[in-house]
Amino acid sequence: MRSICRTAHHLLTTLSLSFVLLVAAPGLQAQGNASPSATAWPVKPVRIVVPFSPGGNTDAIARISAERLGAALGQQFIVENRVGAAGMIATEFVARAAADGYTLIMATGSQVITAPFTQKISFDPVAELAPIAVIGANALVITVPQSLPVNTLREFVEYAKARPGQLNYGSGGSGTITHLSAALFVQRAGLEMTHVPYKGGGPALADVVGGQIQLYSASPSEVIAFRGSNKVKLLGISSEKRNTRLPEVPAIAESYPGHVADTWNGLMAPAKTPPAVIERISRELQKAMSEPAFVERIEKMGLDPVRHTPQEFAESIRTQVNTWREVIRKAGIKPE
Repeated sequence: MRSICRTAHHLLTTLSLSFVLLVAAPGLQAQGNASPSATAWPVKPVRIVVPFSPGGNTDAIARISAERLGAALGQQFIVENRVGAAGMIATEFVARAAADGYTLIMATGSQVITAPFTQKISFDPVAELAPIAVIGANALVITVPQSLPVNTLREFVEYAKARPGQLNYGSGGSGTITHLSAALFVQRAGLEMTHVPYKGGGPALADVVGGQIQLYSASPSEVIAFRGSNKVKLLGISSEKRNTRLPEVPAIAESYPGHVADTWNGLMAPAKTPPAVIERISRELQKAMSEPAFVERIEKMGLDPVRHTPQEFAESIRTQVNTWREVIRKAGIKPE
């Protein structure tokens, strides 16, 4: 009799446990399959991949953004540098990463917009990355040697047109923004100049100072220290209006209406990242753009803070793709 009772008690216990597990199972399954949009994202550290070595503007912007997001969202945002192939190793890595909000990239226009036309790559950055927010952008400054007998953009154009094929313009490398922005100016002005690619902007700028090349399209942070010097002349900047840090430098658009060329640093995610996660990051960064201390850190790097929504960022990318595709075609740049 005792044996029968023990068996019955064991059976009832087993059935009760099974019932509890059966009732709980849908909840457990839902929790396991829940997307970041349905949970308290972020619940673990988020990494921001930087496609360049530590120390440059892109790396610095990533670290400033990581610090601000970490403080706001209560999780670590860790910067990870992945270099190689002009930034495309990092870009492809993020494009292929899980779209869960835990892997982001601090990209530039070179990886997203121009790379498909200048490099042989096996993926589409525009289609496979989701825009979140532009942090900072900067136009480029037409910089010429002090020894060149010109003082304005118009005078330079007249000088170059009188010497077709005799003048050179340098860049930090074929297909870089310093190359493409100069090529755009050369095309718009109707000039015949030879492109000389360097391994970085520093050597190109050094050769402008030395008079070996006649033009370099420089970042403001590269040339702002030369203001008032007798080394180079700053003839025009590729923004819609004059730059507040270089107010004496005319906008190229004053001579060639509609001429705008800039480079940007923006946070992006794998394409299928939940919209709620993208919107949350975007909101925090837009709040940061209202904070004087955050803005000051961006401006000290020679960048203009940008307050774009993800939708505005996406529209800007579409516009720039159309512009640079045509510039690259006319410049005869082929994927390498």
